[in-house]
Amino acid sequence: MPLNLITLTAVKGRRTSNVRIIQAALITALLMVSTQVRSQYMEVGVFVGDSYYIGDLNPNLPFKQAQLAYGIIGRYNLDARWTVKLSASRGTVKGNGKDKDFETGKGLSFESPITDVSATVEFNFLNYFTGSRGEIISPYLYGGIGFFFFDPKSGSTSLRSLGTEGQNIGYEGRSPYSTTGLNFPFGLGVKFSLGRRFCISAFWEMHKTFTDYIDDVSTTYYLNGSLINPTDQAGNYSDPTRNHKPGMERGNSRTKDWYSFSGAALTYKFDIRGKKRCKDRPYHK
Repeated sequence: MPLNLITLTAVKGRRTSNVRIIQAALITALLMVSTQVRSQYMEVGVFVGDSYYIGDLNPNLPFKQAQLAYGIIGRYNLDARWTVKLSASRGTVKGNGKDKDFETGKGLSFESPITDVSATVEFNFLNYFTGSRGEIISPYLYGGIGFFFFDPKSGSTSLRSLGTEGQNIGYEGRSPYSTTGLNFPFGLGVKFSLGRRFCISAFWEMHKTFTDYIDDVSTTYYLNGSLINPTDQAGNYSDPTRNHKPGMERGNSRTKDWYSFSGAALTYKFDIRGKKRCKDRPYHK
């Protein structure tokens, strides 16, 4: 066989070998991507539990005057460890200054609805999948960012509209506070897989806010309590005991308010690529 023909045959052989190697690499990559996609799924569900707050009228007691809370959640599970969650929560927080273990806010009380929409990232400590026959339980923790609405009231009376710390008259440069804001939610919990489709989880989360007015209490009194007319609604909500003077401490403006949601959630799993692919998922052991 001529030398140039032998050389051409060898080159073609190497090219064919290279093509096969490339093809094998592409197939392997596609299989890896396909496996990863099949491991992704969504969950949608509801939760019920309680809500409370930490602030000037409840400085340090978790779950004090806890109220009913509820909401909806949606999870996009990236893999066995990481999950992105969206949630919308609704609850009520309340507090009063009747206790004798702190001096600020004597005679004050409030309750406020809290509506929260948050996006968080969850980390599972174990290789957990809803529907798994192996790892059916895992503790997890999470954190993210949220947006919330509140409206402190006493009975049916909106406290913000009264300017209880002199906001309506610009006392010491004060102005009405916003009833919306950002917050940083974070928490922990445990997940448990119930069969192929359902997950039940228990959780406890805190929300760090950047407002000190969830309870309508933050700075100082602005009226002379002894001169407040008993028929003056704004004055009486500002200083119910009517025994304080302008500038006296009404709340602690150096700290911000927190609120919490906790409870149990039930979610249902939806396979992103359809039911027919459910059986070949690697987590159905």
